[in-house]
Amino acid sequence: MLRKPFQAVVPALLSLLIVACVPARKYEEMEQRAKALQQETEVANQRALAAQTAMDDQGVRLADLTKRVGELERDTTVLGTSLRKMTVQYDKINKLNDELLNKYNALLAGNSSENRKLLSDLEAMRLDLQNKEDSVNALAKRMSEKQAALTALQAEIDAKDAAMKDLKGRVSQALSGFEGKGLTVEQRNGRIYVSMDNKLLFPSGSAAVDAKGREAISKLAKAIENEKDLSILVEGHTDTDKITGGSTYKDNWDLSVARATSVVRIMQESSRIDPVRITAAGRGEYVPVDPNDKAKNRRIDVVLIPDLKELYNLVKE
Repeated sequence: MLRKPFQAVVPALLSLLIVACVPARKYEEMEQRAKALQQETEVANQRALAAQTAMDDQGVRLADLTKRVGELERDTTVLGTSLRKMTVQYDKINKLNDELLNKYNALLAGNSSENRKLLSDLEAMRLDLQNKEDSVNALAKRMSEKQAALTALQAEIDAKDAAMKDLKGRVSQALSGFEGKGLTVEQRNGRIYVSMDNKLLFPSGSAAVDAKGREAISKLAKAIENEKDLSILVEGHTDTDKITGGSTYKDNWDLSVARATSVVRIMQESSRIDPVRITAAGRGEYVPVDPNDKAKNRRIDVVLIPDLKELYNLVKE
C-alpha cells in the first residue's frame, strides 16, 4: 500500500531537480559571456587610449608643421625686404666707388702727401664696400635656401592634400549607395571622416552589425585596403541615454567600445588591411556632433589619417 505513493513521488522530485538545473546552467553561460565581453572591453579601452594618444601626437605634429611653415614664410618676407634694402645700398656704394676712382685718377699727379691720404681713404672705402657686398651675397644665399625649403615643403603639403582628395573621391564612389542614408564622407583638418549613423549599423542597445551595415563597412574596407600610408581610427559614439539594468554593457563607454570593435572586425574580415594600421576606440557620449539631436550623436566615425613623417622631416631639415 505504501509502495505506490512512493513510486509516484520520485518522478515528481526528479522533474523539479531538472527544472532547477536549467536556470543554473543558463546563468553560468551568461556569466561566462559577460566575463568574455568585459575582457574584450578592457583590451579595446587600452587600444583606444593608445589611439587617442597617437591622434593627439598627430595633431601636435600637424600644428608644429603649420607653425614652421608660417615661420618660413615670415623669414622669407623679412629676408626679401632686407635684400632689397641691401641692394639699394650696394648701388649707392658702387656709384660712390666710381666717383672715388675718378678722383683717384685726377689726383695721381698732385701732392704726394695728399695722394697718400686719399689713397688710404680710398682703400678703406673699398674694403667697406667689399664687406657690404659679401653681406648682400650671404643674405641672398640664405634667402634662396629658405625659399627652396619653403617650396619643397609646400609641394609636399599639396601632394598630401591632393592624395587625400583623390582618396575621398574613391571612398565616396565606393559608398555612393549609402550617402544620404545615414552615411557621410567629409575631408577636414587633413583627414577623411566617414560617419555612419547607428540606424545604418546597429539595433538599439546592441553592438551586432546588421546586414546593410556590414555591406557598407565591407565596401569601405575594400576601398582603402591598399592605402599603406594611412592610419585608420574607428570611433564609437553614443547619446546621453544611460544603459538600462540587465544590459550586457555597463555604461556608454562599454557600448561605444564594443560597437567600434565590431566594425573593426568586419573591416579586417572583408579586406587585407594590416591590423597594425587600424584601431578601435570608444568615445562614449562625450563627443557629440549636435547636443540637440541624439540620433546624430549615435554613430561610428572611421577616421583616415595620413602619415606626416615626410613633412615633419622636411621642416626639421
